[in-house]
Amino acid sequence: MMATIDLHIHSHYSSDGDFSPEELVARGLQAGLTHLAIADHNAVRGISVALKSAEGTGLTVIPAIELDCIFEGVNLHLLGYGMDHSAAVFAHIEADLHQQEKANSARLMALVRQLGIEFDDRVIEELVFDGVVTGEMIAEAALMYDAEAKNPLLDPYRGNGERSDNPFVNFYWDYCAQGKPADVPMRFMNLGEAIDLLQSNHGVTVLAHPGVNIKEDPVLLQAIVAAGIAGLEVYSSYHTHKQAAFYRQAVLANDLLLTCGSDFHGKTKQSIHIGGVDCEGQEGEIVDALTRAIALG
Repeated sequence: MMATIDLHIHSHYSSDGDFSPEELVARGLQAGLTHLAIADHNAVRGISVALKSAEGTGLTVIPAIELDCIFEGVNLHLLGYGMDHSAAVFAHIEADLHQQEKANSARLMALVRQLGIEFDDRVIEELVFDGVVTGEMIAEAALMYDAEAKNPLLDPYRGNGERSDNPFVNFYWDYCAQGKPADVPMRFMNLGEAIDLLQSNHGVTVLAHPGVNIKEDPVLLQAIVAAGIAGLEVYSSYHTHKQAAFYRQAVLANDLLLTCGSDFHGKTKQSIHIGGVDCEGQEGEIVDALTRAIALG
């Protein structure tokens, strides 16, 4: 079932996003959305563009960001809503992490090759955005390079393979994510710093797709809640019904906000569509609660 809100969408200001903010506003309108949040990775450059593009339409754009951070050794993604996106600190964060990603790109490619996965550097050069190579780009280039399907390591991402629903990002999660063999560590702020940063700029903090990062670990979840987050992304493209129910119960038990988002990127997550996450008919309540929280921020 399609939703009428999508509070987690990425533009091309995320290194793994495909579309401009204007294109996303147009797609949101086409999908029948009433509210949309472009929450780029550690970046706010798309927000003003999206707000202007949505003027005079029936679509409300909520300013947002998705910050990478660390808590007890675990990489987390913290969504911030309604913050003052003109604050200089956000440009500094984006510049720092962008430089890290550029510096890490060669190491990432070398580690993937050491695993026995080859690709054409010329294809990478065509795919690269602003000097940053991602695991998703490597996956796309590797599958193109191995068009004759000779490398069994790529079989799960081909055709009807078990990881072929979102082959590029699944490759990233399998090989390049935290703790995986081609992981190139980044220096991220800790969760407390991310919460303080967003709150000091009038933002509302929501843990993105917790089922991906912390699974259903009740002890870790409770520690994250105690750190001061305001909400959980209960309805996500990555959550099963069982996971959504687990996190919905956590919201009720801890008096938190709940949100609903697809995490749409484009070709890197091919099976994910704008408005494609069922919010179980709670769109109005979700938006009203989030809007009130933003107003109080």
